[in-house]
Amino acid sequence: MHNFEEELTCPICYSIFEDPRVLPCSHTFCRNCLENVLQASVNFYIWRPLRIPLKCPNCRSIIEIASTGIESLPVNFALRAIIEKYQQEDHPDIVTCPEHYRQPLNVYCLLDKKLVCGHCLTIGQHHGHPIDDLQSAYLKEKDTPQKLLEQLTDTYWTDLTRLIEKLEEQKSHSEKMVQVDKEVVLQYFKELSDILEQKKKIFLTALCDVGNLINQEYIPQIERMKEMREQQLELMTLTTSLQEESPLKFLEKVDDICQRVQSLKQKPLPEVQPIEIYPRVGKVLKEEWNRIEIGQIKKVLIPEMKISSNRLPCSWPDKDEKEVEFFKALNIVTLISVILMLILVFNQHITFLNEITSICFSEVSLSVYQSLSNNMHDLKNILCHTLYLLKEFIWKMISH
Repeated sequence: MHNFEEELTCPICYSIFEDPRVLPCSHTFCRNCLENVLQASVNFYIWRPLRIPLKCPNCRSIIEIASTGIESLPVNFALRAIIEKYQQEDHPDIVTCPEHYRQPLNVYCLLDKKLVCGHCLTIGQHHGHPIDDLQSAYLKEKDTPQKLLEQLTDTYWTDLTRLIEKLEEQKSHSEKMVQVDKEVVLQYFKELSDILEQKKKIFLTALCDVGNLINQEYIPQIERMKEMREQQLELMTLTTSLQEESPLKFLEKVDDICQRVQSLKQKPLPEVQPIEIYPRVGKVLKEEWNRIEIGQIKKVLIPEMKISSNRLPCSWPDKDEKEVEFFKALNIVTLISVILMLILVFNQHITFLNEITSICFSEVSLSVYQSLSNNMHDLKNILCHTLYLLKEFIWKMISH
């Protein structure tokens, strides 16, 4: 602390003098501090003499105080004037207490290890704590920095440095592993996305093909029906115009129109049957794809989309009579072929039955019977397939 500031500090409370009073021994103390000392002296004596003895806190001299108490002591006006002037000036180099206005930090609290002011010791939170003056506290703690420096440069900190390097190395290695995993994730999901995109395109292509099949199924029929509708409208117009014709023109045209009307009405209309699309994509995705493991999705096959209809062609296209006769003859030939095949099948089955009769009591009768049954089933499949091919052939001929 600055020497001048020390001169302004009470040796009892360690605060700036407040109402300084001078003892006969020339030592100065705060009025309140002397009041506390005097009160202790009065309590010591059971009876109160006319003059109260007071021991100076500084030189230990016995001072007799009048019965009026500390008020009888003279005020140190010179010191009070200096204090007032000191308090009016700014002292930036003096550290003051943050809790008590303009009180210097001039005492070291041994309990809390910090500087405090006199007010902190008397009325503040450090009341009753053990204290020491600044110079003594400084001398006691003067060698502490060197000891701390030795503690901060021992092998502990070398080990700490190595540990930091090792942690940073492990951190870098772990970050590289995370980066590799990120790249693996990106690559995996890119491949998965490409596979799904490919599957989606195949699905959409299959559905487009189904759409084309639907067009091939319906557009020719619609076009034929529209053509019949146009012929009908044309005949209606011609029929209406007949009423305005002369008898000669009327007779020339009426028979032709009648024949055309009859020919148009004789054309049978197709039976409208709904077309079934199989398999349905929603069902495939729900029942098959939902159960597929994500790693197996690349191996999943896209089903072939087809259409089916129970409709059989009940009318022939609008061809000339020779073509109609040709198709009728073709139907007859087809029917004869089927009958011949049935006869052949029947004859073959008769042979099978004879074989069964001849070996019915043999040891291998069961295996032979099973073989014959399989042969009959194969013949049935061949017959059905042949009928289907004949029907497709006839229908393609009609369409062209």
